[in-house]
Order: sequence, then structure tokens, then C-alpha cells
Amino acid sequence: MAKSSKSYVCQSCGAVSSKWSGKCESCEGWNCITEEVVAAAPPKGLGSRKKGRAIQFSELKDESGKDYKRHVSGIKEFDRTTGGGLVPGSAILIGGDPGIGKSTLLLQVVCALSKSNARCVYISGEEAVDQVRMRAQRLGLGDANVELAAATSVRDIIASIDDTQNPVELLVIDSIQTMFIDTIESAPGTVSQVRTSAQEIIRTAKAKGIAVIFVGHVTKDGQIAGPRVLEHLVDTVLYFEGDRSHHFRILRSVKNRFGPTDEIGVFEMAHQGLVEVENPSALFLSQRQGGVAGSAVLAALEGTRPLLVEVQALVAPSNMAAPRRAVLGWDPNRLAMIVAVLESRCGLRLSGNDIFLNIAGGIRINEPAADLAVAAALVSALSGQPLPPETVFFGEVGLAGEVRQVAQPDLRLKEASKLGFEKAVVPKAKKEFAGSVKEVIDITQAAHVQDIADMFSGEADQKICA
Repeated sequence: MAKSSKSYVCQSCGAVSSKWSGKCESCEGWNCITEEVVAAAPPKGLGSRKKGRAIQFSELKDESGKDYKRHVSGIKEFDRTTGGGLVPGSAILIGGDPGIGKSTLLLQVVCALSKSNARCVYISGEEAVDQVRMRAQRLGLGDANVELAAATSVRDIIASIDDTQNPVELLVIDSIQTMFIDTIESAPGTVSQVRTSAQEIIRTAKAKGIAVIFVGHVTKDGQIAGPRVLEHLVDTVLYFEGDRSHHFRILRSVKNRFGPTDEIGVFEMAHQGLVEVENPSALFLSQRQGGVAGSAVLAALEGTRPLLVEVQALVAPSNMAAPRRAVLGWDPNRLAMIVAVLESRCGLRLSGNDIFLNIAGGIRINEPAADLAVAAALVSALSGQPLPPETVFFGEVGLAGEVRQVAQPDLRLKEASKLGFEKAVVPKAKKEFAGSVKEVIDITQAAHVQDIADMFSGEADQKICA
């Protein structure tokens, strides 16, 4: 009879090795390899070779008349991020730093959905039932019709939701790293347990049309812990971001089979829980001071939502051989590229200075449309002169210094005009902008990053040019 074998699996990337080592050769992580027992395969023979069962195919055109109505929670920022609500039978994975508010958000969502007479189940593997009740009472949700349980066995959870008389419509698992299957000889949170537990719950949820939400732990690098296959198994992956020193949180969609990706929802952390922010642009610009050198307003686009944020730059002489480059909320490699372009294409003196860049408010911007706003903030900080008032910037900067077009310029300009901005510096477009946009905002088209440096003249030219 075949015996079970042992293997050593990296808990960060899932790589398998035949012996233990302190460092994973695949992801180069330290002390992340654990021993796991692999069940023995059945013996080969005529009795073990079973013929496969023919599967039944269906046509792409649906004539059954099924209703694929989403479960809308009424929390607009959450529904926007998920693509308009929860699809029955879908699986959602939400990750975020400890204490950022994942459990609070999901408790508010499950309580909001319970108002529509939907059966909602909240299973916690980290807290007792009384602890979840205490949080609900603090949020003013103690009277919601939500079923609670503290369990970690996947076998027990599947048996509990298998009810055809009163079917479950929403299942929350907090968190997937605490779940285990008793047929696998490894501790909860290991690669095998996380992968198999998620597979079993998702398989049951899709068969019964249950929308399931998993809470996932994150590593020190901000990635969801466990095997990468976990993100492939689910339909939607959400990241709950935010700086604890700020009072708002960002719910960002990085994968969504039923809606747009890179969509964001903005929440404010208050005493009564997470409160929706209807106008994030006004929030991010609420403490902006006008007439300050190094400050530029970026018209960004997150998913389908235009967002106005302030880009702050500080350029100071450095006494060190290697000047500092500190970046918050943006890609440091992108900053190095913009600095190199300004030096080589515009002749600006930046290499001997310390450069600090900050996206005000704690939000992180990932799109290349921020290049032009960053370049404008750097030139303004170097010259000591503020940029033209009530002006927004957006555009991608290439290595030759050219300013390239970005997606949805009309949508960005409309958002800027709503907040009272009168001017915009944008990439040179091949087609005309909409007439309604040109009537409310003065558009300046820039073909090269040199056009930004030309905004400063006189004494500033001697200060910034080599």
C-alpha cells in the first residue's frame, strides 16, 4: 500500500520543494517554507481506472428566462466597486491591512442586505459571536436580521448552509486563512488548506447561487497572503486601502468578472462606522492652500470615476552624495523617469537636490496621467513660483519629453469644472473637445514637457535652467 509523502511548500508563493530551506528560491522569501503531508495516490490497476462521465453541454443563448438580478446593498460606494451589486453565485475576496476596517465594512454590508429579507450569514473564524455583536451594537446595527456563527470547519459550514427550504443568499467568511478541512494534514492558513477550503466553499456557493465574500489576510508587502491561485478562483478581488493617520479609506477593485476593474469607493472612518463620501474630489482638495509653489492639481481617473487630487512636490538643495528621493502615493520609478526627462529634455537642474513628492490625502495614484501634474509640481517647486491658479493637469510624459494622450479627457475636465477650476493643461489632442467643456474651462494643449517649463520666466529661468 502506498504511503503518504511529505513536501515543503512556500506559504507566500506556493512553490514546492523536496527539502526544507530557510529561503524560498522562487520568491526569495525567508522562513516561509513549511512541511505538508501529501496523501498517497490510489494504487494503479484495473480497479482504479474508471471511465469518465460525459458532461452535459449547454448553448450560449439562454432561453430559460432566469433572473440574474444583483443583490444591491444600498451602500453606493460598495455597490459601485462591485459593478452594481453582488451577483448570485459569485465569490469576492477582500484584502487589507490589519485594523483597516474590513470586518466593519462587511458587517455594514451584510446588515444592509438583510433589510431586503435576504438570508445573510456571517461566519467568523477570528472572533466570538459576542464580539461581533458588540461591534454591531456600536455601529447601531444590533437589530439587523443577520445570522452569526463562530466556526472554522469547512465541512460544518457547508452542511449548515445546505438548506433548500430557506436558502442562504449571502455568506461572509472572515477570514479564509482560519478555515480548514480535516482531510488535509496541515495547519489552517497553509497553502493547501487555503486553496482547498476556498475551492470547496466556492463550488458549493456556485451550485446553490450563494454570493460569498472572503476576507483575506495580507503580507507585509500588501499582497493577499496564501497561494496566488486564490485570486484566480474568485470572481472579484477588492483591496481596502488607507492610511491610519487619515480618516478615509479606499475600496479598490483590481479584478471583477462582472464589472469594471480599477473602480474605487471612498469611505470616511467615523464613530458610527464607515460613511460614504459622495464627492471625493472635494474631500481631497478641502485643505489645499492656493498660491504655494510645488502644488499642482491632478485630474485622475479611477475606473469610471474622475478624481481630483493635489500633487505636492518639494525640491531642496542636498548636502549628500546621493540626494534623497521620497515618494508617497505614487511610483518611485516613475518619479525617477520624470526627473531624468526634465533634466535631459528641458535642461533643468534637479540631480543635486532632495526631491519629496506626496499625493495629498493618503490616496495612491497608479495611472500614467499623473506624469504632467508631477512635472508641473517639480518645475514649480524648483523655481519657487506657484502654478497658475485654478488649473488642473493631466497627461502622460514620454522619454522624449512628449506629452501623450490619456483616456477620457472630457470626463476629467467636466469633474474639474464642477469644482470651479477655470483652466486645464492637457495633452495635444487630434480631435476637438466637446463644446460644453470648452465653454466652462479654458484648455491649454501641451505637446512637450518644455511647455510646462515655459510657464516660468524672468528670475525663475535663471534658477531652474542649467
